[in-house]
Amino acid sequence: MPESVLFWIMGPLAVVAAVGMLLVKKAVHSALLLAWVMVTLAFFYIAQGALFLGIVQVVVYTGAVMMLFLFILMLVGVDAADSLTETIRGLRPIAITAAIGFGGLMVSLISRATLGREPVGLDAANAAGNVQGLSQLLFSTYVWPFEVVSALLITAALGAMVLAHHQREVARPSQRDLSEQRFRSGSLATAAGLPGPGVFARHNAVDVPALLPDGTPAPASISETLRTRGDMIDSSEFQLDQVNTEVRDEK
Repeated sequence: MPESVLFWIMGPLAVVAAVGMLLVKKAVHSALLLAWVMVTLAFFYIAQGALFLGIVQVVVYTGAVMMLFLFILMLVGVDAADSLTETIRGLRPIAITAAIGFGGLMVSLISRATLGREPVGLDAANAAGNVQGLSQLLFSTYVWPFEVVSALLITAALGAMVLAHHQREVARPSQRDLSEQRFRSGSLATAAGLPGPGVFARHNAVDVPALLPDGTPAPASISETLRTRGDMIDSSEFQLDQVNTEVRDEK
């Protein structure tokens, strides 16, 4: 009875989350809905007596894989306005056909394994413990399929790394190349470069005084030689608007 109540409450929620995962526009929302589906599956496993599978479902898939997906999405960033144009023609019909075929195959296999058969339960399998019973089957009867699947997953991981590797076709420009590019451009306005990050400045010349936090010029920021020669430029036009207004009012 409790298992039936759990199934009829969380089952529809899992189906709604799975459908929403395919329909939402933002990848982050899709990843969160997928995490909810995995947590629901973990509850189902635990309710059926498969404690080890339920814990692995939460720790490995929901706790590690899904968090990895979310971190990648946050680092890389996915815009909701990404183009949905197919880069390979006919890929969408092929994917839909493959999904329907795989779904029909899974329904057929599960139906043949469950319909017309009396449920035995997990009491006999969990007599010595759930982990012990699972390991006994996994490393004795099904050791060959287990090793084949492990090799397949390793091959898939290596293939994903190879496909994701991007070989740079054009060499990265060095600091010397960037400097020559600035001087060979049509204007020398940016030849000296822009102010560094975190520096509040509207000009980057040595004859313009720096600005203090209140927007007034700092006389100590100009070389004494330039000040003696009279080569120091008036910094009023580079100051904040409020300071400029006060300077004009004083004049």
